[in-house]
Amino acid sequence: MGKKTQVKISRKTNPRIPKLIVVLKEKTHENNAPIWRDIAKRLEKPGRNYAEVNLGTINRHADENEVVLVPGKVLGAGMLGHPVTIAALKFSVTAKEKIADVGGRCLTIEQIIDENPSGSGIRILK
Repeated sequence: MGKKTQVKISRKTNPRIPKLIVVLKEKTHENNAPIWRDIAKRLEKPGRNYAEVNLGTINRHADENEVVLVPGKVLGAGMLGHPVTIAALKFSVTAKEKIADVGGRCLTIEQIIDENPSGSGIRILK
């Protein structure tokens, strides 16, 4: 890792984020999966710039049983009309409830890396 990257990572106050960034970059090289490098770069940015995506947006842009990754927080505004697997940094309580009600799944980014190391078939919503 370059010095500039190390400085960005060391400024994070949430200890989970720097570890996740390192894991994402390792998985990029291990699995030849550029999706993880893209997510790592997004997480290196300031936390106030992380994505905040409402369920209504996910409902419009994701098909049934699709896997969606949000490099930020999923919020509970709107309705989800079909089951979707959503991986995100954080979920609001209402978002988790609504996703479970339609038969969807809530995963952390770490869990989706373990389930799908190649990153194939994942849609990124920002």
